[in-house]
Amino acid sequence: MSQFIEGFNPDFDKIIDHFKSETEKLKAGRATPALVEDLLVESYGVKTPLKQVGSISVPEPSLLVIEPWDKTLLKEIEKALSQSNLDLSISISETAVRGKISPLTEEKRKRIIKLLHDKKEESKISLRQMRDKIRKDIDQQEKNKEISEDEKFNSQKELDEVIKDKTQEIEDLSKKKEVEIMKV
Repeated sequence: MSQFIEGFNPDFDKIIDHFKSETEKLKAGRATPALVEDLLVESYGVKTPLKQVGSISVPEPSLLVIEPWDKTLLKEIEKALSQSNLDLSISISETAVRGKISPLTEEKRKRIIKLLHDKKEESKISLRQMRDKIRKDIDQQEKNKEISEDEKFNSQKELDEVIKDKTQEIEDLSKKKEVEIMKV
């Protein structure tokens, strides 16, 4: 891989990582801290991500337990979970808030898969935009006589291969998540 295209690897990885983090937040009938860690909780007058006000654990496949470091935030955490669209059965004790994940219906699964496909398409669009930007840079380098015409075509061919690989990686991650969502 040419040094020029290799220099964009961190940008490609950011797109893939963003897609991964977005899909982790999709409910798949199984509890995962990623479902709730970014929910905003009112903490001392400031909206704060849940992961910053307490620990999130998963003692069972369908149960989330949030233990705030400051027990006065229990009601605020319960409120944030109730207002989320996660459809959790919430219970509160003296030390923790528990969120039981209800089983997914076929309709909910289809809705989540549609959301997954939307996120997949957004990531592919980001990759294409990155490709177009890099192509312009390559064209400009050739125009400025920094690279030859052969180097330009080789770089573009190499770029197309990299984009194809990254797009396939997104497809594979999406298929894996879809199987997870459809699993009963």
